[in-house]
Parts: sequence; structure tokens; C-alpha cells
Amino acid sequence: MQPYAPNWTHVTEFVMVGFAGVHEARLLFFTVFLTMYLFTLVENLAIILVVALNHRLHRPMYFFLTHLSCLEIWYTSVTVPKMLAGFIGVDGGKNISYTGCLSQLFIFTFLGATECFLLAAMAYDRYVAICMPLRYGALVSWGTCIRLAAACWLVGLLTPVLPIYLMSQLTFCGPNVIDHFFCDVSPLLALSCSDVTLKETTDFLVSLMVLLVSSTVISVSYGNIVWTLLHIRSAAERRKAFSTCAAHLTVVSLFYGTLFFMYVRTKVASSINFNKVVSVFYSIVTPMLNPLIYSLRNKEVKGALGRVFSLRSWKGP
Repeated sequence: MQPYAPNWTHVTEFVMVGFAGVHEARLLFFTVFLTMYLFTLVENLAIILVVALNHRLHRPMYFFLTHLSCLEIWYTSVTVPKMLAGFIGVDGGKNISYTGCLSQLFIFTFLGATECFLLAAMAYDRYVAICMPLRYGALVSWGTCIRLAAACWLVGLLTPVLPIYLMSQLTFCGPNVIDHFFCDVSPLLALSCSDVTLKETTDFLVSLMVLLVSSTVISVSYGNIVWTLLHIRSAAERRKAFSTCAAHLTVVSLFYGTLFFMYVRTKVASSINFNKVVSVFYSIVTPMLNPLIYSLRNKEVKGALGRVFSLRSWKGP
């Protein structure tokens, strides 16, 4: 927090430093992040297309997967294009208005919270499929899936309302340089000349609530899945059952591992440069890896991708 001085003017625009220490290699970083961004878009669009075209994948698990792919596209698009503009020195590429900054933070938080709840819904789907297969059609009907998905998006949308409202009540009176590549909470609070105690406490409690609620659903679901698998006598059946949730478990581990570290941490563990690296991982790397994980670890998705693209290749000539 910056001490308030009466003669300071209120900030109407912020300048994002991004990765200031890599100025000489900015074109290399631009190329790497642009490639990762385009790869993320293509991968997630491919997942959406394959699920839509293949009637065998018109099942609850893949219904949630398409929602996750849509979310990943928006999640990376909130931050990466602005970061890329800063790398190549586009006019105003590093500048963002006060309203634009809060809007970016709102959307980023909304999508992050929604992903937590979507992953929890997917864990519940796997729990019912493995532990209660005879009741799967009744417990995970299409109506239930639609309601679960709508609830995930709605609760995710409500999550940043109070934190962003409290952020809008803070005074920013200079300096206006954000030491990050997007409008994240910590670097913004460092620029405020108001008392940020209430804001920090609220952010911590809201983040903790989202992570604990969603991770509890995931933990309980997988706890029951493991218990059920241990009671399956056939090793082949056990492997087959576990293979249906291996991809989801890998995605959950990547996403929650970085989020728990990033948002529920002590100030002693905070380091601006290290936080940037972690932010790159959960905002760019993870959305790029998720479709790969689902494609490589899930035989149905991998087979459907192969059929779609081999058919297109055959039709082309």
C-alpha cells in the first residue's frame, strides 16, 4: 500500500510492465507465447468440434469437457493478447484503463472460479459412473448435466462480485505501474494508497471458499472411486475403470496445485517474479496442456480425433 498524499491525482490508467527483464529476447518470448496461445485455441476448438461431430461422445463426461474447452479459450484470451501486444511494442500495448483493468480481473477471476466448479462437477460424474454405474442414467441425466453446468457458470460469475467491488472502492493515486503481465490482485493492491486489509481478507476467504468447496467435492469423489477400485478383483477391470478418470485427475492436479500455491499463500512466500512464472503456468501452460492430456489419456477422444482428421484428409484429395 502506498501512503496517501493530498496532492496526488487519481490514477485513470495503468501501465503493465510484463516481463521487463527480457527486453532483448522479447521477440523470442512473443513467438513462444503466440505459438502456445494459437496451439491452445486449435486444441480446444478441436475438442469441441470432435465432441459435437461424434455421436459416441454425446455423454455427460464429454458435455462437461466441451464446457471446459470453451472456458480455456476465453481464459487465455483474457490475458495473452494484451501481453503479446506489450512484447512487440504496439501503441498502447502496455497501457490499460482503470475500468479495463478491473474488467480483466473480474473476467479472469470469474473463469478461474468456474473452472474449479466444472472440475468438481466432472469428478462427481466419474464418481457416479464408477461407484454407482446402475444408477448413472438416473443420477447424471441430461437435465442434471445442464443444471450442474449452469450452476458452475453462475456461481463462478458471482465469485468476483464482492472482491471487485471492494477493489473499486480503493484509491489509486500513483504510481500506476503494474509489475505483472495482467491485472492480478497482488500487484494492484501494492499500488493502492488505501487501507487494503479488508480487501486482502475478503480475497483470501473467497479464494479459500472456492478452492475448499470444489476440492472437497473432488476429494470425496475420488476417495470413493479409490475405495471402489480396491474392491474390484479383476486387475483388467480396475485399470479400465481408472483409465476413465486418469485424464481428469491429471488436469485437477495441475490446476489446483498452482492455484492453492498462488492464492492461498503467506506473504513470506510471495515473490513478484516467481508469481509471474506461476501465473504463466496456470493461465497459459495449463490450458494448453489440458486438451493434450484428455487426448492422450482418453482412448475415446483420441480415437474420435483420429477418425475426424483421417476422414477430412481422405475427403480432401
